[in-house]
Amino acid sequence: MYIIGIDIGGMSVKGGIVDENGVIICKSSVPTAQGDNPAAEIIADTAKLIDRLLFEGNLRLSDVEGIGLGIPGTIDSKRGIITYSNNIKMINIPIVAELKKYFGSTPISIGNDANAAALGEVRFGSAKGNSNIVFITLGTGVGTGIIIEGKLLEGAASAGAEGGHIVICMDGADCSCGRRGCFEAYASATALMKQTKAAIEKNPDSLLAKIAAEDGKVCGRTAFIAAKKGDKTGAEVVEKYIRYVGEGIVNLANIFRPEVVLIGGGISNEGDALILPLQKFTDESCFGIKNGNPRVLVKKASLTNDAGILGAASLALG
Repeated sequence: MYIIGIDIGGMSVKGGIVDENGVIICKSSVPTAQGDNPAAEIIADTAKLIDRLLFEGNLRLSDVEGIGLGIPGTIDSKRGIITYSNNIKMINIPIVAELKKYFGSTPISIGNDANAAALGEVRFGSAKGNSNIVFITLGTGVGTGIIIEGKLLEGAASAGAEGGHIVICMDGADCSCGRRGCFEAYASATALMKQTKAAIEKNPDSLLAKIAAEDGKVCGRTAFIAAKKGDKTGAEVVEKYIRYVGEGIVNLANIFRPEVVLIGGGISNEGDALILPLQKFTDESCFGIKNGNPRVLVKKASLTNDAGILGAASLALG
């Protein structure tokens, strides 16, 4: 059995052909079209990418059981519509119907990208065997996927489970969703870069500033690199950032009480420097944990760079 998994992200559209065991037979990607109305171009590029994958995998469309797409934002999985993707600027796009023009009767499933990644981790990754998980991806934004008693939580019209838009600081930093103080506005990789740049402006003689100057840019790793080298400014940025992430984790853990909270996205590659202090904060802060409530484990998601493809394939696998 073969499934095509497509991960539509802010910078690239990634795709792969996946078998039922989660083995990626081949994969490829194209840049994500930009602009104020990129939907038509993204759909056409996605169709071309699927054709390329079939060619590279030496398969015909009839060899494929289904196509799954993970997409950021509010995704109406039942109607096949991108209701609202704030980071890619797509509103009310009937993407399944449009792709059907290319791929006919082949089943096409869509879902929020973080929801898809959560399914992928349960089916193929580090949450295998768990029935209650919260998946948090720290990337351009903050996405969450929530699985309760083995079932994906989507809410009405698949518009729920947007944990990135819980408020952790009332009247705080502006968020791309239009509100202020959202978890995403403090815990995303984008937010971390803003926090790092602000620290550099205040501390131009710090090692953090020197590392950024040598690299010619600030990225999500910059503060962590400085902190590991003993820089006080870098350590302060990392400590505060981890507190922001921790507050969001505890809020979600207190509501859903998962067995595991999985951390994905590029920032998760910091490994123990991120996960261990998050576990400590969660142990100290979750409701009732000192009085018999079950501990919530914080773990790094294991599918890493292939999480989007395998998650999207999991949508199609059902």
